[in-house]
Amino acid sequence: MPVFTAHTADTAPAAARRAIEGVRGRFGWLPTPVALLAESPQLLTGFLAANAGFEQTDLTPLEREVVVLAVATTNECHVCVALHTGTLARLGASAELITALRAGTALPEPRLEALRRFTLAVLDQRGAVPDDELDDFLSAGYQPRHALDVVLGIGAYTMSTLANRLTRAPLDPPLAAHAWTPAA
Repeated sequence: MPVFTAHTADTAPAAARRAIEGVRGRFGWLPTPVALLAESPQLLTGFLAANAGFEQTDLTPLEREVVVLAVATTNECHVCVALHTGTLARLGASAELITALRAGTALPEPRLEALRRFTLAVLDQRGAVPDDELDDFLSAGYQPRHALDVVLGIGAYTMSTLANRLTRAPLDPPLAAHAWTPAA
């Protein structure tokens, strides 16, 4: 018997209903991970607020997806990897870039690779990034503000990836074309 309930707008706690409807309107359907997060309206609205803030940073949409995929693959969240693979495709990302992000390997574009490496350094070092790694990030053309924007993205997608794994969120049929499993 499942521990977590995949809510609808009718069954969700009242404080989560508006968020559920907003996500349904944005996607055209209610992703099961969101329906599961609705069990905690504070987590759901907290993630959505953090994500909205991340989307307003100076990082480009493609750069934000690099951060998200670095977090999602590190945390082995099959839902986030699949969903954001679709986003990368809609953004016109090359197949080579998408494949490298999903595999967690070096990216073909040096600036994006610097961003990916910096994101992983922030995760691995729990924020205490060595000076040479921060210098490499800044030398790639990023600003100190972007380093903090990466922290915001990591925070938002740590909430999402860990909650998706905890609730054992399934991959919804619209995401099946981008299914992903971590390397053994």
